[in-house]
Amino acid sequence: MNKILPALVLGTVAVMPAGAVVDKNFNYHVDRFADIEVLRYEVPEFDRLTLNQKKMLYYLGEAAQMGRDIIWDQNGIYNLQVRQLLENIYRNYKGDRDSKDFKAFEKYLKQVWFGNGLHHHYSTDKFTPGFSEAFFTAAVKALPADMLPLADDETAEAMLAKLTPVIFDPTVMPKRVNQDGSQDVVVTSANNLYGPGVTQAEVEEYYNKLKNPADPRPVSYGLNSRVVKDEKGNISEEHYHLTGLYGPAIAQIIYYLDKAKEYADNDAQKAYITKLIDYYITGDLRLFDEYSILWAEDTKSDVDFVNGFIESYGDPLGMTGAWESYVNFRNNKSSDRTHKISSNAQYFEDNSPVDKRFKKEKVKGVSAKVINAAMLAGDAFPATAIGINLPNSNWIRAEHGSKSVTIENITEAYEMASHGNGFNEEFVIDAPTRKMLDDWLYITDMLHTDLHECLGHASGQLLPGVDGDALKENGSTLEEARADLFALYYLADPKLQELGILENPDAYQAEYYKYMMNGLMTQLNRIELGKDVEEAHMRNRQLIAKWVLEKGKKKGKGGKDVVELVKKNGKTYVRINDYKKMRELFGNLLAEIQRVKSEGDYKGGNDLVQKYAVKIDPKLHKEVLTRFSTLDIPPYRGFINPVYTPVTGADGEITDITISWPESYAEQMLRLSDQYSPLTGKVKAHK
Repeated sequence: MNKILPALVLGTVAVMPAGAVVDKNFNYHVDRFADIEVLRYEVPEFDRLTLNQKKMLYYLGEAAQMGRDIIWDQNGIYNLQVRQLLENIYRNYKGDRDSKDFKAFEKYLKQVWFGNGLHHHYSTDKFTPGFSEAFFTAAVKALPADMLPLADDETAEAMLAKLTPVIFDPTVMPKRVNQDGSQDVVVTSANNLYGPGVTQAEVEEYYNKLKNPADPRPVSYGLNSRVVKDEKGNISEEHYHLTGLYGPAIAQIIYYLDKAKEYADNDAQKAYITKLIDYYITGDLRLFDEYSILWAEDTKSDVDFVNGFIESYGDPLGMTGAWESYVNFRNNKSSDRTHKISSNAQYFEDNSPVDKRFKKEKVKGVSAKVINAAMLAGDAFPATAIGINLPNSNWIRAEHGSKSVTIENITEAYEMASHGNGFNEEFVIDAPTRKMLDDWLYITDMLHTDLHECLGHASGQLLPGVDGDALKENGSTLEEARADLFALYYLADPKLQELGILENPDAYQAEYYKYMMNGLMTQLNRIELGKDVEEAHMRNRQLIAKWVLEKGKKKGKGGKDVVELVKKNGKTYVRINDYKKMRELFGNLLAEIQRVKSEGDYKGGNDLVQKYAVKIDPKLHKEVLTRFSTLDIPPYRGFINPVYTPVTGADGEITDITISWPESYAEQMLRLSDQYSPLTGKVKAHK
């Protein structure tokens, strides 16, 4: 549950910090459809890597891409079959490709690619096709028999009858992740993490029997398994491992991890890759913990990666990990600031505004760095985080520390692609505030990510005996709020000037303004009119912003509201009247959310979420959507990856790895399906 997703990127590119490397002639823009824009990202300093490091990146990238089918299947039981069918129609359609139906079909396919399935990556609502059932039926029937991805013993007619309502009926599998605690969130979620007929109560009872409250080092129950029910009603787990679920994909991942291990930066890295392979072979969560400890303690390796069942946002109960992978290497120039932050972790923990009972007496092993992403995969692709903090296990973080990263080349790509889009002029209240954002937002936004990942997630502790899953469907929202509040609180701390990270003591105000504007207003552009806030990061931001708006009434300088929504020329704007008091309020809310987490107070957490995080003022929502409609700004962005190509000598040995960006969005997605689909029988030849 520990990663930060990008908020809406502001329009004016702020001043880049010293050391930032961007190519202004690089073409970031790839494709645009529905509410999504697809970008490219640069990989600065790739050429500085040694040949062995390039080889390691290449093989880690192959391992990453071999897991693509897993996330598709986790996201929905029919996703892989639908993907094959849609792609075969796309490749083989003989009719008018400029027709309204085909253009709508193409848009739908691109949405499905981006969502790794039939549901939106952020809202988790099912996509609505703009083409007719008649068009779809005719297109399927026109396919050659060998192009129909039939299940075992399935006829073409049966497949069509099964998939047509899955695609077209809005009442069938409408939401991938339902977080409405008043409903059975397992039964009403369309993901494939639970078998047919399994209920929330049965899952909770099953895991409660497995858990030992007295165990100080519990495994992450449910992280790599699918809970199922047999004919007699017995509940059990199907685990993800080499001879279990997803075995063919895991076999390919293991193969390339083993190849990458040959070029590891050091023995410590070889050791944890070996441990990860052992875990993939067995599915033993104790081995995953051992791997996580070794990985977290390796702070010396230049090339690094995440690979596995990690984040649990896709599980309404916050237990099962979605498969994902990041391949990266250190950004040396920018890592200095994160090193300064992490090396002072004890100061930040000791001076946090939370109750002493919930603080760590000794912060262990907090390491941080800035990285350049080299490959994104699984749940991290095409949409990706801009910061990560792992491992997620509370006891591992307490005893062995954690590793935090800020993904700078991804953030830079977002910034460069947003240049001159008119956002600031439309939503920022006045010219002085826009100048403040121009001057200080880039660095403070990066620092917010640093502090969120490096210290926010690593701070605090559970009281003895408290279940890490006690907050249930609200766990992700409250954890992200806790980390955001920690970062916001410390952005205004004089310690950052003392460390030489920020030169202006008022620079934090740029991030405060952006955060409140986003939480109260601009993120609403990502939500369909009439719907609630549902995604965990968006709930987190609205919770914080609306709580501060309410609690700051008449508490600012001169009896003014700390922050207010004001009208100017008929439009709503955020005005902040007292930045220092706002920091106090952030600290107060941080203290309360830390208490909720440390005590496992489900009711207290649920009350906060339901009161502040979910509901939207429909009048304000409509205004925000109307104003955005004049700007041509996509609410969501994601990326395609570079292509890495081995160069071989006469003896067949790899002499170099080249990097290029030759593909369109559709070309990359079709190639991935052709070469990296081990669950459907398509695999790139080993090298």
